[in-house]
Amino acid sequence: MSEWARTLVVGAGGFVGATLRYTLGGLVSRAASPEFPWATLVVNVSGCFVIGLLAVLSEERGPVSPSTRLFLMVGVLGGYTTFSTFGYETIALARQAGVGRMALNVFANVGLCLLGVLLGERIGRALL
Repeated sequence: MSEWARTLVVGAGGFVGATLRYTLGGLVSRAASPEFPWATLVVNVSGCFVIGLLAVLSEERGPVSPSTRLFLMVGVLGGYTTFSTFGYETIALARQAGVGRMALNVFANVGLCLLGVLLGERIGRALL
């Protein structure tokens, strides 16, 4: 499969995932208290559950074609939530390199991402 075709497969999956996130997020937001970001939590937890399920099914139950894996795990789940990829990679890192590397990954991702938000806000305000 060409690089262009792989890109289209991921893009199509991303469309599906983003649409699912928007739909589920809206349903949860309307049903839950606005005092906590329940929609984001539901999307992140469900995305992590699905990537774990897909990983086991594709790795232990039988081969999944590379294009199907790209569509589901990179496209759909990437459009749905990248937190699922973070969760999957963090668990894989713990298995391969140990708890220390896993903890470094967690703290680096969470800490640097929060710092990125704060920095982006400050720069955005400075530009106003």
